[in-house]
Amino acid sequence: MDLLISTAWAQGTQAPPGAGLQPLIMMVVLFVAFWFLLIRPQQKRQRQHKELVAAIKTGDEVLTSGGLVGIVKEASEQFVTVEFADNVTMKVQRHTIAAVLPKGTYEAA
Repeated sequence: MDLLISTAWAQGTQAPPGAGLQPLIMMVVLFVAFWFLLIRPQQKRQRQHKELVAAIKTGDEVLTSGGLVGIVKEASEQFVTVEFADNVTMKVQRHTIAAVLPKGTYEAA
């Protein structure tokens, strides 16, 4: 029980040796836990999305973050022209592409 509640030292004013390190050690343990449970997975997802967006090319079937599915007709450095239906094309920013779908998923009407 001494882990969470410090012992009352009524006999002297000095703290026992190593008593000042316990809060520091707990903070380090919490930071490491947050790093592995929250920060690191988010950085991994960001890296994967960046690679996905960089690999988009003409002819890919994509899903936008707005939920629209279409075929890439033209790709530039910042923008991608996507055809959603016959004669319906939109220019969207690359980072709004949520996923690249397998070939044959989308068939234009």
